[in-house]
Amino acid sequence: MTSETPTEQGTAAAEALGYEQARDELVDVVRRLEAGGSSLEESLALWERGEELARVCRRWLDGARARLDAALAAEDAEEGEEEEGGAATAGDEE
Repeated sequence: MTSETPTEQGTAAAEALGYEQARDELVDVVRRLEAGGSSLEESLALWERGEELARVCRRWLDGARARLDAALAAEDAEEGEEEEGGAATAGDEE
């Protein structure tokens, strides 16, 4: 048996989800909350799960944004090197 609380276990399980899984479960949580009919205790548990899932989705999206930014920066750096190399060659020819 582990020393983790149920909340910590739920958070660890949420962290292991892929983006699409977390997003789909979050959509389900929202639907259940919007439908109503749950007890206060159930609604609070759903809300907390939704918050966890939203954090997981945000981390995935932030990671994807960082990767895109890095790829774009690398592409810009390559283009800049090509332009500098071309300018130096043109200057040498004069």
